[in-house]
Amino acid sequence: TEVTGRLEEVVMIWIKQIRQVLVESEQMRREADDIGPSAELEHWKTRMSSFNSLLDEIKSSRVKKIISILQAARSKTLKQWKELDGSITIAANEAKDNVRYLYALDKFFGPLAKASPVTMMEHVPSLMNTVCMIYCTSLYYNTSERMTSLLLKITNQMINTCKMYLCEG
Repeated sequence: TEVTGRLEEVVMIWIKQIRQVLVESEQMRREADDIGPSAELEHWKTRMSSFNSLLDEIKSSRVKKIISILQAARSKTLKQWKELDGSITIAANEAKDNVRYLYALDKFFGPLAKASPVTMMEHVPSLMNTVCMIYCTSLYYNTSERMTSLLLKITNQMINTCKMYLCEG
């Protein structure tokens, strides 16, 4: 029981740390007003990397052994642990899914940033079709909040490109 108590303390520390990571990941991001869509892809790539690392750690043999011991001891901390494990898996899947869909837009980010206003407009119909496809098929990115953020960043990039074009001309 002494060993079980110590292991429960360790797991409770992990639970607290993981909850903190989850809370921080859900907080609003502070971003510059003129940030472009490439930043959205970078955000989700970073988040995917973080949650995948966390999943790898949770699935490590060391953690599995501790959880097995606590299961054998019928520890009450396991309920919280299982809930968090599920939350991390969901967050990792969301990040992975969002990265996959945002990569579909990545091919537009270059022309959006470097084109003249006229050539940029040639890409807009395909870009909007891809955004529509993401909205219709993504499990996680199809919220009004996510779409608004993405469209705002696309618009910011178009405005920045037009400003650059006007300043050069």
